[in-house]
Amino acid sequence: MGELRYVHLGFGAEAVEYQEAWQEQRRVHAARFADEVPDTCLLLEHPPVYTAGRRTADSERPLDGTPVVDVDRGGKITWHGPGQLVGYPILKLPRPVDVVAHVRRLEDALIRTAAEFGLETSRVEGRSGVWVLGDPVPERASLGGLSLDLAPGTAPGADPRLTDEEFDPRLNGPEYAPSNAGQRREDRKLAAIGIRVAKGVTMHGFSFNVNPDNTWFDRIVPCGIRDAGVTSLSYELGREITVAEVVPVVERHLRDILEGAEPTPRAIGREPVTELVREPVREGAGDPVRETGPAAAALKASA
Repeated sequence: MGELRYVHLGFGAEAVEYQEAWQEQRRVHAARFADEVPDTCLLLEHPPVYTAGRRTADSERPLDGTPVVDVDRGGKITWHGPGQLVGYPILKLPRPVDVVAHVRRLEDALIRTAAEFGLETSRVEGRSGVWVLGDPVPERASLGGLSLDLAPGTAPGADPRLTDEEFDPRLNGPEYAPSNAGQRREDRKLAAIGIRVAKGVTMHGFSFNVNPDNTWFDRIVPCGIRDAGVTSLSYELGREITVAEVVPVVERHLRDILEGAEPTPRAIGREPVTELVREPVREGAGDPVRETGPAAAALKASA
C-alpha cells in the first residue's frame, strides 16, 4: 500500500458527533476512490453514541429506548464515547477485495499498540477485534470479585447466558454486566472492528478502549456477544492512560503494517488442497467469513 496520511478530527472537548464524522467518511471515501487523496485514516473521539451494524438484533439494543444510529458497516451494536480512540482507515484495496486480511491487519496494529503499553492481547477464533483472554472456566469460581449467581436448579458450571434462550443479561445485576467481565476473569474485548468496503475502498474501522466508562456497554449486548465482556487499557494495566498517549503509538503501528503490506489478490484454483474453506462465523463477529485450511494459516501468518 502507499503512503498513509492521518487526519485528527477532534478529541476531548472537541469530540466529533457521529453523524458529522460519518459524513466526512463519505467525502473522503469518494475522494479516495477518485484518487484525489491518498489512503487516509481519520482519528477522533465521539460523544456517547450507540451504533448498530446491519446484523444487529432488536434483542441486543438498549431496553430504555436510548437512540441508536443504524450504520452500513458489518458487525452488530457497539458504543462509542469519551476515552475511546476511534479510527476510520479509508484505504483502496486491490481486487478481488480481501476483507478478512484487512481486518487482520487492523487487529495486528492494535495488538502491537497494547503490547507497547505492557498489555498482552490476542484474537479469539470466530470473533473479530482485540481481546484480553480470560481464565479457563473451572478456575474462575475460586477468584475474588464478582461471580455468577446461577439460578436454583441450574446444573453446576452451566451459564444461563449460553443455556437459556430467554435469558437477557441487560435485565440482571452486575454479575452479568459486560463491564465487569474483568472481575469475572472472562474474555473481554479491548478493541472492536467493523468495516464496510464499497467500490474497493474501506470505510468505518476500529474503536480502542483507552479509559472510557465501560458501564455504557451494560445497556446493550456488545457486538451481540453474551458470554464475554469489555475492558480498557487503563483497567487492565491498573493505571490511567489517556487517548492522547495512545494516538501516536497507534499511528506508528498502523503505518508500519498498512504501508508495508503487499495485499496481493489471492491466486485461486491452482492447488485445490490449499483453497480456502469459507464458513459462517460465530455470532457477534465483525468478519464476514472464517477461513480454514493451509492457505488461511498462511494468510494469518502474513497479515
